[in-house]
Amino acid sequence: MPEASTHEAAIPAEPDSGRRRFTLGQRIALRIISALGYWFIRLIGPTLRLSVSFEDGAQQSLQDRPLIASFWHSCIIPSAYIFRGQGIRVITSASYDGEYIARIIQKLGFVAVRGSSSRNAVSALLGLRRALDEGWTVAFTLDGPRGPRQKVKPGPVALGRASGLALTTFHAAVDKAWMLNSWDRLMIPQPFSRVLVRVGKLIRVPADASEEDLERYTAELQATLDRVCEFSEANVSRVGTDEFPLRKNS
Repeated sequence: MPEASTHEAAIPAEPDSGRRRFTLGQRIALRIISALGYWFIRLIGPTLRLSVSFEDGAQQSLQDRPLIASFWHSCIIPSAYIFRGQGIRVITSASYDGEYIARIIQKLGFVAVRGSSSRNAVSALLGLRRALDEGWTVAFTLDGPRGPRQKVKPGPVALGRASGLALTTFHAAVDKAWMLNSWDRLMIPQPFSRVLVRVGKLIRVPADASEEDLERYTAELQATLDRVCEFSEANVSRVGTDEFPLRKNS
């Protein structure tokens, strides 16, 4: 996952084949929602007080790539700002909700690859594999697009076996956030909140892993995400101390 940059528009979004047709009313709403979402993130993001913590065995820097990153849908807003401008390929649902998320993150310098566990899954994974071969990090909101909340799906592990690249995980905890009453309990950071990103140890899936092995690595991915989520939520109030020093976040 590369480090944040201020050049969101420098990396053009690639065309994708998973787009749906929307009504005129939906298209108007999408333009409004995506514009409001983008400007909210751009205005709130610079006020966040950010620290990053790495587990033993994690990558050495947020600049390391290519990797296969996984995180929970609830922290997509702070994550979109922190990892902006680096051309990270993110799998997004081909649904209406997925469309406005895709439009927002593309404005922030990500590239949306349409697909989910139920629609366009094979084409999405092929698109992510090409991105890895080209040297880009790819990312999954693993419990999206509709849950179940904080439950891992097998896509990253299968992609790790096929590509030979390591899996990484992270969670961005926010100490002061508006939390939506939605399936994912989406966090909307309040201005000047503390944010702690905890990065998990790398997981490598052998090319000859059996289906039984894949189940074991999927369980390891679940345990790692659970662990980094618990750590960051427990320690976010300590951001700004000697143990969790502030990082530049502009």
